Amino acid sequence: MSQFDPYTHLHIVHDPATDTLTRPAAAIIPANPDPAPGDPVVSKDVTLNTETKTWIRIFRPAKLPSNDNTVARLPLIIYFHHGAWIFLSAADSTAHTNCSQITSEIPAIIVSVNYRLAPETRLPGQYHDAIDAINWVRAQAQDPKGETWIRDYADVSRCYLYGCGCGGNIVFFSGLKAYQLQLEPLKISGIIMNQPMFGGVQRTKSELRLAVDQLLPLPALDLMWDLALPKSTDRNHRYCNPMADGAHKAMIKGLGRFLVIGFGGDPMIDRQQEFVTMLVGCGVRVDARFDDVGFHNIDFVDARRAAAVLNIVKEFII
Repeated sequence: MSQFDPYTHLHIVHDPATDTLTRPAAAIIPANPDPAPGDPVVSKDVTLNTETKTWIRIFRPAKLPSNDNTVARLPLIIYFHHGAWIFLSAADSTAHTNCSQITSEIPAIIVSVNYRLAPETRLPGQYHDAIDAINWVRAQAQDPKGETWIRDYADVSRCYLYGCGCGGNIVFFSGLKAYQLQLEPLKISGIIMNQPMFGGVQRTKSELRLAVDQLLPLPALDLMWDLALPKSTDRNHRYCNPMADGAHKAMIKGLGRFLVIGFGGDPMIDRQQEFVTMLVGCGVRVDARFDDVGFHNIDFVDARRAAAVLNIVKEFII
């Protein structure tokens, strides 16, 4: 592996002088605020924070369920896409498709957050973007002139944080912060972590077993963390390794329900299982769904696995 170049593998170029990346273009899907007949989901983009240039994509079913001719309020999901801190957006084709499927099947209102990427913004900037989104949702629910899809259709007392990959990391740390805030009428009813991204200096058995994984070889994983973590820190920083001792552990017991999903072919599977053990040890209610078969992001390329994950999430929310 000494000849392996993670920059080449990831198709990125890093400029150390400006701490910026040149990235490959990703396939995107535009929002769909004016659906054609038969479209099950509508979506639109809304500015979140003009200073940080963040935005959100809101999804709702095109046909809203009703009870006695009154629109039934739907659970609200605040969603954070995958991309290993350095890639993708809320407009990415896989993230958009995933949100559309969740919106239609549960059904739910989804607020998908286009948080800032690393290394241009390093951690904890992404956690700050998440808190911005949570506070924005709360504000819309209370404002008579707030965003109508939130104000009129969402049940903010049934709010879930859902993150994939690095998004799973984001929902944990932003959840820690959110549970300390006065968010009424918004209530976080659960945290969903789909193959969350964690690391550490000491190698785990799964990292060593999958060191030359086609998707996430160890040098590429290490580089992603090097680009995302605060400078002059290592992978034992709590943002990467929350299982390490730190003041954050005292706050974990205040968290609500968790759903953690993982697959045996993911180099991070041991970290994810260790994370679940930590949560349980802190007295948190956890639904852990680990499948021995499968690899990281399998649910984005395998329709059967995507349906299985969606059913697990649906059970957790309903």
